[in-house]
Amino acid sequence: MSQAAELLSPAGDRECLRAAIENGADAVYFGLEKGFNARARATNFSLVELPDVMAELHGRGVRGYVTFNTLVFADELAEAERTLVELAKAGVDAILVQDLGLARLAAAACPDLSLHASTQMTLTSAECIEVAAELGIERVVLPREATIDEIRQISAASAIELEAFVHGALCVAYSGQCLTSESLGGRSANRGQCAQACRLPYELVCDGNDVDLDDVKYLLSPQDLAAFELIPSMLEAGISSFKIEGRLKTPEYVANVTHHYR
Repeated sequence: MSQAAELLSPAGDRECLRAAIENGADAVYFGLEKGFNARARATNFSLVELPDVMAELHGRGVRGYVTFNTLVFADELAEAERTLVELAKAGVDAILVQDLGLARLAAAACPDLSLHASTQMTLTSAECIEVAAELGIERVVLPREATIDEIRQISAASAIELEAFVHGALCVAYSGQCLTSESLGGRSANRGQCAQACRLPYELVCDGNDVDLDDVKYLLSPQDLAAFELIPSMLEAGISSFKIEGRLKTPEYVANVTHHYR
């Protein structure tokens, strides 16, 4: 790698943002309260306060990335473009995008605004990343299901920056593209409204009969990710940004986890 690895922390609100800063984050990622981000239930940030937020981050030598990482409908494109212009004016260091159309719109409307591919863009190979680079993508957040060997192969065949999650919730669906929340409750995970159905307790019924699972209830939820011991291997594999999940978590969580990875 040509530069030191980045520690990237989540911020669901201003208090979490400051917890990340004070505990050694190199960069912070957060969403806007007006939407277009995959964590609508977080407090998030307004466009009005964004210049002040970016000034606070840059004053401490910390980068700020905005999650613009939901699918965008055709009738929302004008509003999306206005938002992109405001993000660029505020001095945002990069935006994370899932929607290919939004990536093209951002490149055209705000060519100086850096683009990072969200994990939900599902870029699982160097060939996929090559196409993303043609859209102006400068960094790719790899799928959480990628192995270190797969990361190493991608890195060897691609010059683009690679970011990977190292801590926090894992999604039971491939690259977070889950339809369960929408099918059960009309809340699309790809529009920021994930109900986290995989985190609920379930009973198991087989051929009409209840199966005794004793105290095992969380049948769909994968264990959370904790990659403390994998950091050397991930560095060697080519990861340049280490991402902590948790825009719905408390300031105490952000502080604690950021401090430990620092």
